[in-house]
Amino acid sequence: MQFAFRDQVITVNRPSRAGLMADIRQKLEAREGFALATINLDHIVKMNASPAFTEAYAAQDLVIADGWPIVTLSRIARQPVDLMPGSELIVPLCKLAAETRRTVAFVGSTDNTLSKAAQTLMADIPGLTVAYTHAPPMGFDPQGEAAAQICADLKAQGIGLCFLALGAPKQETFAARARGLAPETGFASIGAGLDFIAGQQRRAPLWVRKLKMEWLWRALSSPLRLGPRYVKCLAVLPGRMLEARRNRA
Repeated sequence: MQFAFRDQVITVNRPSRAGLMADIRQKLEAREGFALATINLDHIVKMNASPAFTEAYAAQDLVIADGWPIVTLSRIARQPVDLMPGSELIVPLCKLAAETRRTVAFVGSTDNTLSKAAQTLMADIPGLTVAYTHAPPMGFDPQGEAAAQICADLKAQGIGLCFLALGAPKQETFAARARGLAPETGFASIGAGLDFIAGQQRRAPLWVRKLKMEWLWRALSSPLRLGPRYVKCLAVLPGRMLEARRNRA
């Protein structure tokens, strides 16, 4: 499944959950770094407006589908992909880190959220070690010196897997840069996933997710902040549906 942006094409290059898990296990065992991004309609809106964000996305090693609209577009294109929200990958990826004896880091969100998420996950997953947490201040620049220092810390501590909860486009931009500065660390951009685990935010109930209406749940929970975002997402959907139909396999 591909999405065109000006002179760049972003490909959902890991269509299945099983394939993704096998790839990440191999990379963790081999101490081979990577950057994982979870594409959704909001990211597509942002890439439409930002060549820099598109460049950062093109630098990701692994791109998966986050959100039913992306899965639906893949089916229209006859190139089906699995639904893999970043928030649902935290626990299985932490289990892989524990099984391969690689330590984990959290970067983003708040100190309180990171502490609670670390405690919860280490209590639930035998052998997991969250060895590093860092909540950058407001105005954090993923291209700045503070970001470079975080990468240096991760490299010095031999961190195997770093979850980025910085929000788009900061987390993907950071991951694209960090791949070179901490080459043995895998970076997974997961948005608000740690907030769900820490109990700081409530995710939509399972029945809402099964109805494929999680986006509406989120919009209604914070209409002033998320309402305009989802209006923009809905606006780009018809054009992407036509593109998917043109690109049928």
